[in-house]
Amino acid sequence: MTTNRSLGFIAAALMTAGSTTALCCREALARPLQDGDAVAAATPSRIGPIDLLERARPWLAPQGAPTLRGKVVLVNFWTYSCINSLRALPYLRAWSDRYGDKGLQVVGVHAPEFGFEHDPAKVRSAVAALDIGYPNLQDNDYAIWSAFANEGWPGFYFIDAKGQVRAYRVGEGGYDQAEQLLRKLLTEAGHDVSGVPLASITGQGIEAEADWRNLKSPEAYLGYAKAAAFASPGGFERDAAHRYVPARALPLNRWDLSGDWSVGPEFAVSGGSDGAIRFRFHARDAHFVLGAPAGGKPVRFRVTIDGAAPGADHGADTDAAGWGELRQDRLYQIVRQHGAVTDRTVRIEFSQPGVRAYSVTFG
Repeated sequence: MTTNRSLGFIAAALMTAGSTTALCCREALARPLQDGDAVAAATPSRIGPIDLLERARPWLAPQGAPTLRGKVVLVNFWTYSCINSLRALPYLRAWSDRYGDKGLQVVGVHAPEFGFEHDPAKVRSAVAALDIGYPNLQDNDYAIWSAFANEGWPGFYFIDAKGQVRAYRVGEGGYDQAEQLLRKLLTEAGHDVSGVPLASITGQGIEAEADWRNLKSPEAYLGYAKAAAFASPGGFERDAAHRYVPARALPLNRWDLSGDWSVGPEFAVSGGSDGAIRFRFHARDAHFVLGAPAGGKPVRFRVTIDGAAPGADHGADTDAAGWGELRQDRLYQIVRQHGAVTDRTVRIEFSQPGVRAYSVTFG
């Protein structure tokens, strides 16, 4: 138990795997999930998690707050441009479907990482596109996040039918153990789950589990407030239009810009028709979080790997020639390799100005 978790009701029962930060793209935690039987109780707070959730606003679904009292509740903190959040969705959907009539209520708490994720209309559109049927809260000011003392995406809180937090986890992994805990909590509440099969859950497409063995590249932010390993000569010209040139050499996990860009604290904005980003990476998958220009017109982009079209290694949002189209503000999968994973250089070039580039993530 970490000392920074003394806030609110969470101090009563939780598990953590050491110090964490509010980050997307966390690897699976090394320690197993523990339930509340193994965690010492602390002083209870004046408001419990169920009260907190029922009072929270706004709920994205038109029916408003779900009925939570007397149910086992699984709270998932997520944000729709985070690849780690997306890779957790197959499990959350499956558990909601399997145990929804057995006393389980899954609740999503959408806590945005980037500015565009504060827009409820965009979040509703993402929820629909991702086929998320369970209710979701919009937590733009991080009020629920703070009350739960959450530390990252995805975060999971397991609440029993008496309203007590029985376990906590941040990051991917441990899903088999998590489902066993859900079954235990439902059984304690008097529900018979013996007839519910424990079939394997496998994510498809962009939601497929990461290739952890070959994942050797971290998330990289493209706005200067969090940027690291930027390789273009001269570094950033902050908050001003500037013409960047690529680095002569690009070592592993370094990146650069070419063409006209204006780099702000959260994102970089392309200023012409030849703006490009390169990244030297080692992973099966590569994704960019991108924002569309004002006006709503789609923007074509082109991806190459080591200077050539990706072919069979194209991502879900590109074709074999490397072409893709930017329409919404979201995460785009541009590479999925099918052979041996080695150090590669991915380059993405945009055909029009006004594209916002936020981050690069891998899997």
